[in-house]
Amino acid sequence: MGDINLTNATAGTKNQQFQYDHSFDVMSNPQGGSKCFDDDGRLKRTGTVWTASAHIITAVIGSGVLSLAWAIAQLGWIAGPAVMFLFAFVIYYTSCLLADCYRTGDNATGKRNYTYMDAVSTNLGGSKTKLCGIIQYINLFGVAIGYTIAASISMVAVKRSNCFHASHDDSPCLASSTPYMIAFGVSEIIFSQIPDFDQISWLSMVAAVMSFTYSGIGMGLGIAKVAENGKFKGSLTGISIGTVTQTQKIWRSFQALGNIAFAYSYSIILIEIQDTIKAPPSEAKTMKKASLISVSTTTIFYMLCGCMGYAAFGDMAPGNLLTGFGFYNPYWLLDIANVAIVIHLVGAYQVYCQPLFAFIEKWAATKWPKSDFINKNYQVPIPGFRPYNLNLFRLVWRTIFVVLTTIISMLLPFFNDIVGILGAFGFWPLTVYFPVEMYISQKKIPRWSTKWTCLQILSAACLVISIAAAAGSVAGVVTDLKVYHPF
Repeated sequence: MGDINLTNATAGTKNQQFQYDHSFDVMSNPQGGSKCFDDDGRLKRTGTVWTASAHIITAVIGSGVLSLAWAIAQLGWIAGPAVMFLFAFVIYYTSCLLADCYRTGDNATGKRNYTYMDAVSTNLGGSKTKLCGIIQYINLFGVAIGYTIAASISMVAVKRSNCFHASHDDSPCLASSTPYMIAFGVSEIIFSQIPDFDQISWLSMVAAVMSFTYSGIGMGLGIAKVAENGKFKGSLTGISIGTVTQTQKIWRSFQALGNIAFAYSYSIILIEIQDTIKAPPSEAKTMKKASLISVSTTTIFYMLCGCMGYAAFGDMAPGNLLTGFGFYNPYWLLDIANVAIVIHLVGAYQVYCQPLFAFIEKWAATKWPKSDFINKNYQVPIPGFRPYNLNLFRLVWRTIFVVLTTIISMLLPFFNDIVGILGAFGFWPLTVYFPVEMYISQKKIPRWSTKWTCLQILSAACLVISIAAAAGSVAGVVTDLKVYHPF
């Protein structure tokens, strides 16, 4: 797919415009049944259940997994695992609802919705489309900030881990995260020039492998720590009053809900991932299978990492399992885990940001169709490879985007709080409300019927959880800002 797109200076631009233009519907195109083109006239999609699963796992098993031991510590042995299973079920169920909205009408032959916003526009329309776009793209922007913070924390952790090993004393081994955020930003400027979502499957595969690597190491270290302690730490109700105040306990419990929601969230890019899948079988069928594989896999990992981290440290579970320095040795294993986190986040950043990049570029191309700066591609020869299609607008705007997210990350480097806010802000509207409303609209479910009522109860319950999580996370940021000095 990637090779075909690079063969012609204009093919890439046309293909990208077609990919995200929901008004483009050429079901009658005689090329629709050919070996090279899909039913909408676009080049054949090549995605499978495994590439879709890799994209989802890359998006899901991100930095959020590292905060789960802390989240379970706030909730305890009963509520912690129960909430994680609850979120897993809700995410999988609403993902299946959303997968059915990729095509309007028939799941095999209906008109395609290329993006989440297209699906909302087709099924709900009006102001809800604009609202969805605002929430989705603010959330994607926020995820880019969260991943920049997480990557820099891991890079600092490598430096501190080596410092602890070398000093053998009580040296604080302090290090600034700012240079590492800049380094991460530079790498993202380079990778952000990959033209579109179809061409980052290899990056997702690498990132997915890295996510299993550091999750596995975190889980293994937790098991080893429990064996060393000779017992499971923690309590049925979570962090005890005395370690924190009653008010802090409430706020931190709410924040933990946001952290768990963030750890599971990927609905925000589900339609974009589904648009890379080949058919037959129908894209919805493949996507549901990929969602089941991914959510089941991540839930097992999350339960093991979160629960073993809590069992190892109890009330003192660090906010970030691999960088909070509950673990000091073996230092080389911690280094491998943190390097794996950084590599994973480089890929995850792109998985989340490509839909935002494509939206802005499609909007600009529609607004200024005659502008060479926006629409013209220049072939740049690369020795040993096919020529690269350089687009000046893509180069400039994506660079500005990465620079902006990097600067904001430097100003607000609060991992748990930012993760909680992002989880709370995106969970209800994008993971529950819009999928439920679109499904009701598409399947024409009668108002006040049993199914309609159950779906509305699910949506209302998740709204309450999102509000509580947002309140807890904002309270955490306010507390942190009282003692924080940027740079």
